[in-house]
Amino acid sequence: MNKIKVQEKNDPEIDFKKRIMSPIRRGAFLKYLGAASATAVVLAGCDDDGPTMDMNSVDLGSGDTGVLNYAYLLEQLEAAFYVQVVASPYASMPSAELELLTDIRNHELAHRDFFKAALGNNAISEVEFDFSGIDFSSRASVLGTAKVFEDLGVSAYNGAGRLLTDANLLLIAGKIVSVEARHASAIRDLLNPFSADYAGDDVVTTDTGLDVANTPTAVLTAAAPFVKTTIKFDNLPS
Repeated sequence: MNKIKVQEKNDPEIDFKKRIMSPIRRGAFLKYLGAASATAVVLAGCDDDGPTMDMNSVDLGSGDTGVLNYAYLLEQLEAAFYVQVVASPYASMPSAELELLTDIRNHELAHRDFFKAALGNNAISEVEFDFSGIDFSSRASVLGTAKVFEDLGVSAYNGAGRLLTDANLLLIAGKIVSVEARHASAIRDLLNPFSADYAGDDVVTTDTGLDVANTPTAVLTAAAPFVKTTIKFDNLPS
């Protein structure tokens, strides 16, 4: 994938990172969302068609269940990426950046595990990913990919909100997208310290001042190069 030129600077933004990216445990995240909300997710999925799976493909399903599986797929992607980033840090990774990326990994694992537990038997299987195009030894490659994933995730949640019929699910999606937006801002700040890139024209529409919202088709097309498993999403609401 294309490499992104990174401005080399010291790390005076460390205190800022610590304020916005405090560590979170998966159990604590589930408690934060609330057991009642998790129950609502499971119950909401009962009236929708669940996913179908074979050895090489998964069908996300329909209705609210399909939308939640869509979110679960994206959280699997992000979690798998950050697990590898932390397991094999890029060359000369500063301790502050490792701490930040570890926190993001923990958030994504919490999001992934939440959707898996909440969907129960309606959850899709674990998806296989292809990160061969990422140079995990390169800071530019890793952070450039992280920027793509985080921006894509925010736009996905923004676009999927209108597809949900259950208000409880919309509330949960709002809580998660706010965390994803913090990730996106932190990654952009690592790439371009002290810039206004966190609110660039590519992620915030200039006429409304609102974040970009993408459809599942646009998001899954963009994510396709990183996904080995065939994803079927024809039954998602539109």
